[in-house]
Amino acid sequence: MKRERSILLDKAEAFAGRIVKMYKYLTSQKQEFVISKQILRSGTSIGANVTESRNAQSTADFIHKLSIALKEADETLFWIKNLHEGGYLNEKEFQSIYQDADELVKILVSSIKTLKRRYTT
Repeated sequence: MKRERSILLDKAEAFAGRIVKMYKYLTSQKQEFVISKQILRSGTSIGANVTESRNAQSTADFIHKLSIALKEADETLFWIKNLHEGGYLNEKEFQSIYQDADELVKILVSSIKTLKRRYTT
């Protein structure tokens, strides 16, 4: 049985790919190893939790997995801002990756709110 793809999963996977490339850039070109490791962890965790949510055991578990993804996306925004303020990302790089992360946050917030309205009292 083929499972349907979702816009959220597609965007989270694409974002994880960008994060991996950014990590490689930060470590090889900018010699930044601390924050880059943090953003690698949080930025790829978003997609991992969205993927894991597809096998949730209940609606509550599904909401919980998406909520973890949201926390990781929010943390990723924090690290992106720090990299920009520290001079590791120029304005164009910052705006591009920040917009993608912010879009994931908005999709996750909307999805969680919709699910909570439908399935909780």
